[in-house]
Amino acid sequence: MPVAIITGASKGLGRALSEALAARGWDLVLDARGSGALTEAAEAVSAHGTRVTALPGDVTDAGHRSELVAAAWQLGGVDLLVNNASALGAEPLVRLAGLPLEGLRRALEVNVVAALGLVQEALPLLRASEAGAVIAVSSDAAAEAYETWGGYGASKAALDHLSAVLGEEEPGLRVWAVDPGDMATDLYAAAVPDDEDPRPEPASVVPAFLRLLDERPASGRYGAPALLESR
Repeated sequence: MPVAIITGASKGLGRALSEALAARGWDLVLDARGSGALTEAAEAVSAHGTRVTALPGDVTDAGHRSELVAAAWQLGGVDLLVNNASALGAEPLVRLAGLPLEGLRRALEVNVVAALGLVQEALPLLRASEAGAVIAVSSDAAAEAYETWGGYGASKAALDHLSAVLGEEEPGLRVWAVDPGDMATDLYAAAVPDDEDPRPEPASVVPAFLRLLDERPASGRYGAPALLESR
């Protein structure tokens, strides 16, 4: 069975994608900082009959990243790495004039440095896979200038660029940066707590990610809404 590592998998998009992959027979290594929510998610996902290893921890911890890859190796390797864990930099979001520099460092550490660190750790197993792939969960804020989204957007823009370069350097892999579009997630609620406009559930965009896995287009940046519309 194929094996995936998914970070930030206890809720939101990470959990929805875990559910969908488990339903397709994937074995999973799941990460999140909150052990309670991660355990509950892993129990629900494992109901599909696949093997699920849940490892709570912080992706900025090099030892934790090594544990994730070691757990995947025990399941058979790494066919897919999904860098989904994210940090905003400030909750709620603030304009750049008031953005704490420590918050910006945290966003860069989680969204960029840790993501690359996990790729580096998993790269030998990804290269050994017949269909190795990396998905970097991006954001519209990486490409557009929105007030208060500067720190988070800068970190996601950096992640996009790293993904683009990785795709050039690793032609045997597929490396996709994916903007999922607006979603009703805890992350968005923390970013803009006063925004009560309805947004799609994360599960609604999962078919876009599955399409990438099914069709394996060239490495690059993709928008989930466009993938869904062109089905």
